[in-house]
Amino acid sequence: MPAFSHRFLLKPLSAAVLAAVTLPAALAQENDATALGTVTVTAQQAATKVVTPYRETPQSVSTISQEQMATRGVSTVQRATDYTPGVYSNQVGASNRFDYLVLRGFSDGSLSNTFLDGLKVMGDANSHSSMRIDPWFLDSIEVVRGPASVLYGRASPGGVVALNSKRPEFEPGGELRFRVGNNNQRSAAFDLTGPLDAERRVAFRLTGIASAADAQFDHVEEQRYAIAPRLTWDISDATSLTLEAYLQDEPEGGYHSGVPYEGAVVPHNGRKISNTFFDGEPGYDAYERTQRMFGYSLEHHFNDDVTGRQLLRYLNSDVVLNQPYGFGWVSPTSNELIRYYSGADESLDAWTVDNLLEARFDSGAVAHTLLVGVDYQRRENNVSWPSGAFPSLDAFNPIYGIDPSEITFYAPTRERHEIEQTGVYLQDQIAVDNWRFTLGGRYDWVNIDNTNLDSEDVSSLDDTQFSGRAGVVYLLDNGLAPYLSYSTAFTPTSFVDESGNLLAPMEGEQWEAGLKFEPPGTQDRYSIAAFHISQENVATKEQPTAPYRAVGEIESQGIELEAQTQLTDNLSLQAGYAFTDITYARSDDGNQGNRAIYAPRHQASVWGHYRVDTGWLTGADVGLGVRYYADIAADRANTETVPDYTLVDATLGYDMGQLGLTGVEARLNVSNLLDKEYVASCNSLEYCYFGAERGVTASVHYRF
Repeated sequence: MPAFSHRFLLKPLSAAVLAAVTLPAALAQENDATALGTVTVTAQQAATKVVTPYRETPQSVSTISQEQMATRGVSTVQRATDYTPGVYSNQVGASNRFDYLVLRGFSDGSLSNTFLDGLKVMGDANSHSSMRIDPWFLDSIEVVRGPASVLYGRASPGGVVALNSKRPEFEPGGELRFRVGNNNQRSAAFDLTGPLDAERRVAFRLTGIASAADAQFDHVEEQRYAIAPRLTWDISDATSLTLEAYLQDEPEGGYHSGVPYEGAVVPHNGRKISNTFFDGEPGYDAYERTQRMFGYSLEHHFNDDVTGRQLLRYLNSDVVLNQPYGFGWVSPTSNELIRYYSGADESLDAWTVDNLLEARFDSGAVAHTLLVGVDYQRRENNVSWPSGAFPSLDAFNPIYGIDPSEITFYAPTRERHEIEQTGVYLQDQIAVDNWRFTLGGRYDWVNIDNTNLDSEDVSSLDDTQFSGRAGVVYLLDNGLAPYLSYSTAFTPTSFVDESGNLLAPMEGEQWEAGLKFEPPGTQDRYSIAAFHISQENVATKEQPTAPYRAVGEIESQGIELEAQTQLTDNLSLQAGYAFTDITYARSDDGNQGNRAIYAPRHQASVWGHYRVDTGWLTGADVGLGVRYYADIAADRANTETVPDYTLVDATLGYDMGQLGLTGVEARLNVSNLLDKEYVASCNSLEYCYFGAERGVTASVHYRF
C-alpha cells in the first residue's frame, strides 16, 4: 500500500499514482457503497497526471499491483506485464538485459515508453544504456495504451509504462524475502519503512536486493545489487518533501543475442539449435551496467483546491559491453555461424524536472480539474563503440577458446549524443452532470546534437512539436462508461541514417473508442477498446549491421478486451485478449503492406487465483495462468512467421501464520510450467530469439 500522510488527503500524488482513494460521497453512492460498507477504488494517475477514477479516463489503462507481482513471483517488469492485453513482453525472449515492452505493436524499444514516479527513465535509444528497475522496488505499474505525449513529451504512440515506487510510510513495517530456484537462482531482499520522529513528521523507506543466477544460455550469468533509500518530510501541514535515491550495480548482465530462423524454427541441415546455445566467447563476453538516480518530489497545498508539485531526478549510468555474436550461416551447407564483434563503453548523464500546478474549481454547473505544467529533459551520452570479427562457430558442436590472433578489431566510433527538450502543457478535466471531458495541449522545443568526437562533425536537429488530446466519457448509472478520444505523440531520437544525418522525429496519432464497466457495489472492472494509430517517419534497421532508415508510415489498429473480477470471496480472475493488426502503410524498402515484426496479431491470457479459508487447507492459495501468442511475423518481408505458442504459469502459496509463524509466507512459482520450447520472436531471418525455458522459484516472505 503506498504512503499516505496522516495530514494530507492525497500525499504525495507524485508518488503513489495508483493510490487507493476514498471516494467522495457522490461517487461512493454511484458505486453503491451501502452494499459493501466502506468502498475504496484503485484510482489512476499516469494517463492524466492527476488522480482520476478508472471510468473517467478516456483511454485504455491497466494496473498491476504489488500483490499481483508478488503472487506471480515476477523478477522483471517484462514478466509483470505478461497478463496485460495490448502489451507484448516477449520481444527478446529469454533475455533479461532490458525491459522491452511492445505496446499496441510499436517496438520503439525499452527507452521511449517507461516512466518512474512520473518522470521519464532517461536512457539513450541509440545506445546500450537502457535503464532497468527491479520490481521489488515497485508498489504498482500502470500501462497507458495509446499516445501520452500531451503530458510527457517524447513517447511511443503505443503508450507508456508508469512504474510507481514504494514510498515511505508513517506506520512502521517491513518485509524480508529469500528466493532460490533452478539455474542457480538465489536472491535476498529487504524492505523497511516507518517514522523517524515521535511527531511522525519524517518517515523513511529503505529497500534493497541482491540477486544472481545462471542464465538459460551456457557460459552466461546475471547479477544485480540495488538499494533505494527514501525520506519523506512533512515540512508543514501543507508542504511535503520526499528525497530519494536508487543505486544499482549489475556486474553480469546476462545474454542478448539471437540465432537464424533456419536452425531455430526449422531445421538446418536436419538439425535444430539448442535453446541454451551461446554464440559468444567465454572470456570476452561482458555486459556491466551501473546506474545511479537521485531526486526529490516537492508538494505544496496552497489551499484545499490548488496544489503545486515539482519532481526532479538526476541519472548517471555507465555501461561496458563486449559481445561476439553470430549472424547468419557461413554457407547453406555449413553448420558454422559467421561471428562479428560489438563493443561499447558508455557514460550517460540525464536531468529531468517537471513543475505542475493542479487547480480544482467550479464555474456554475461545470467542475474543472485544471493542470498546468512545464517540464525539462536533458540527456548526454558519451559512447565509444568498437567493432570487429571473430572466427566462426559450430552451432551444434560449439568449441570455444579461440586464439587472440584470429580476432579482428576495428577502430571504435566515438560519439556524444545530446538531447534537450522543454515542454509546456495544459489539461482541463471537465465534469458536467454525467459527462466527463478531457482536453489537453502541449508545445515542445527539442534540440538534438550528435557529435563525432574524432572528427568533431556535428549532426543537429532543432524541432518544435504540438501534441494534443481530446476525450469524452459518459457515466451511466449502471456502471457503464462509453468513451471516445483522440491523441497525438512524437518520438525524437538520436538515430542517424547511413549519411550520418539525424532522422526526423517519429509522429503518431490515435483514435480510440471504448466501453468500461464497473458493476455497482463491486471493484470488478471490464473494458473493451477499439483503436487506430498511425506513425510517420518510422525509424528502423535490420539488426545489427544495417544503418537506421526512416521507412515511411506504420498503421496499427485493433481491439482489446480486459476483465478483472472477483468471482467469489475466494476466487479472482484476470483475463485479456488483443487483436493487433500493425502494418507498414508506406515503405521505401519494399515492405509496404506487410505486417510489422514483434507484434502478435492475436494475444490472449487468463489468470485465476483461489484462496482457501476453510478446512485443513486454510491459508493456502493456488494460481494458474495461460498465455497464447499467434501470428508473429518473423521478418519485415513477411516471408516467414513465428509458430504460435501457448505458455502455462502456476503458483502455490501458504500463509504459515496458520502454524503459529505470524507474517511468514512460503510460495512456489513456476513459469512455462510445461517447459515449452519455442521461439519468442524474430528481428529478421538471421536473428530469432529463444523463449524462456521452465523457471522454478521457491521463496519465503516475512512481513512485519
